[in-house]
Amino acid sequence: MDKEQLIQELKFKAVRSSGAGGQHVNKVSSKVELYFNVQESNALSDNEKYRILKKLSHKLTKDNVLLLWSEESRSQHKNKELVIKKFLETIEFGLRVPKVRRKTKPTRSSIEKRLKQKKRSAQKKANRGKPNLD
Repeated sequence: MDKEQLIQELKFKAVRSSGAGGQHVNKVSSKVELYFNVQESNALSDNEKYRILKKLSHKLTKDNVLLLWSEESRSQHKNKELVIKKFLETIEFGLRVPKVRRKTKPTRSSIEKRLKQKKRSAQKKANRGKPNLD
């Protein structure tokens, strides 16, 4: 994965931000939307594309386009930097391979502890019944 090539493949769109802010928010297009078409990317291998499509499926549109945006700052340039940073973090998360879980055996002491607790509990419940007077 080449980050520079990935950044060159991004498409940006500046739109008006939502929320409070008065005249400034109504006049200035400071919100930045980032579009990245996963399947048409030349920076990713087929294996990486598959992993991203599978792991980030909830963030993709129907056309397999990753859509991210930032409207935190009043500045369009700052929002563009923030959304690129968010994009790179998202891609790294999508490409991360999970660790394989190794099975472990319970220790002897933990097995003994569990069995003692089980016997204690069984005895407690047996004592709750009516006494047998025969």
